[in-house]
Amino acid sequence: MELSILFQDDFLAAINKPNGLLVHRTRISEETKLFAMQELRNQLGRRVYPLHRLDRGTSGVLLFALDREATQPLGKLFEEGNVDKSYLAVVRGYVPEAGLIDYALKEEKHKPAQEARTRYRRLAVTELPIPVGRYQTARYSLVEANPLTGRMHQIRKHFAHICHYVIGDKRHGDWRHNQMFAQELACPYMLLHSRSLAFVHPFSGQPVTITAPLPEPWHLIVQKFGWQEAVQF
Repeated sequence: MELSILFQDDFLAAINKPNGLLVHRTRISEETKLFAMQELRNQLGRRVYPLHRLDRGTSGVLLFALDREATQPLGKLFEEGNVDKSYLAVVRGYVPEAGLIDYALKEEKHKPAQEARTRYRRLAVTELPIPVGRYQTARYSLVEANPLTGRMHQIRKHFAHICHYVIGDKRHGDWRHNQMFAQELACPYMLLHSRSLAFVHPFSGQPVTITAPLPEPWHLIVQKFGWQEAVQF
């Protein structure tokens, strides 16, 4: 697999992770032999160190340190909330024009819930003449989500909490809408994309913004819904 490298210098590299690719080996990875960390290591011919997580079904900007010494100052950016993260998501229903989801989340059942906040704004909407469940039409919103904290599955859980489920999310989403997208729109993928990361480089002191183009599964949906202008960065 040839990964798309969005940014690289002496300290870090960023790729545009495709849908379905795990970041590294996990307990759910027995059926696959492809991992972003190993593929990038092979492509660059050097060890790499992941600095944050993206879910398997999430595409977009994924950042790696290029040596062990760089992991601490780079990782500190994420730990202290000094990375501006922008995601695109397609969710069920018409969300409010903008809002802040402030809802604590548990990463593990036996641990207490931790503070979690996601800011969002609505970019576009559509209504399809396709019945789903008890409704004769199906409504969807394109949103930009900015997680202000870094909890596991935060965006997916937060939009589920306000009943605007991320399309294609098999764990926290709405199976009826997932099924409709797969059968009627030929889109069985989770529509959550890490569009950009912005931060001040801890070694050069310069501002860095890394942007990932939308992957193939998004193109048909964006065109069909007339969202071409809405997805421009």
